[in-house]
Amino acid sequence: MPAYGPSLEDQPAERFLFGDPEDMKKLRTAPYDAKKNCWVPDEKEVFIEAEIKAKKGDQVTVTTRLGNTFTVKEGVVQEMNPPKFACAEDMANMTYLNEASVMNNLRTRYENILIYTYSGLFCVVINPFRRLPIYGPNVVSIFRGKRRQEVPPHLFSVADEAYQNMIGDQICQSILITGESGAGKTENTKKVLSYFATVGASQAAAGQPESTEKKATLEDQIVQTNPVLESFGNAK
Repeated sequence: MPAYGPSLEDQPAERFLFGDPEDMKKLRTAPYDAKKNCWVPDEKEVFIEAEIKAKKGDQVTVTTRLGNTFTVKEGVVQEMNPPKFACAEDMANMTYLNEASVMNNLRTRYENILIYTYSGLFCVVINPFRRLPIYGPNVVSIFRGKRRQEVPPHLFSVADEAYQNMIGDQICQSILITGESGAGKTENTKKVLSYFATVGASQAAAGQPESTEKKATLEDQIVQTNPVLESFGNAK
């Protein structure tokens, strides 16, 4: 379950990138029966885990994880993925991509404070409404120059891919950051700019060691665009 309080920033970044090893092992070794385990609609949780007890025509009798037994139409029952896909980093790899499985994967990752999840070419971000230690220089070094398959889901991986393509192909790149109000668009845009500033400035410094002041100026200039971004984000 999510932890609360300012101590999150003092914890190791790996905890919020890869998840707790013990928690991941427990999730991925849970009992599973492909013929019985399923998802059914639920008023409170939208979808809830259930086990098929009987079938008669198009009617299915199920028992939820809360112990409630009832009968539903077969058409509303959705397949459940094997536990090896629990907290899947890329939902495109899951066996079943039904609505219940996608929502459960995102919810499970969020409960484990893993806010980034891939869905094919897209990176889904759920606002944690707290500060996490996953944007510092040590985290930048984890993602810099790495392929997406080599590192956990993160905005920095998306940013680095665009940066490397720009440098290698000499073609302008674009990153689309979209979502509802309060989803974290502006904050994620800031993180992308910060990543570009850190990586770009460090490469410039490597080529011209004497331009230490220029490195700081480059970072300052990029970060100073934040008020402009905020004004666009707040515009009606």
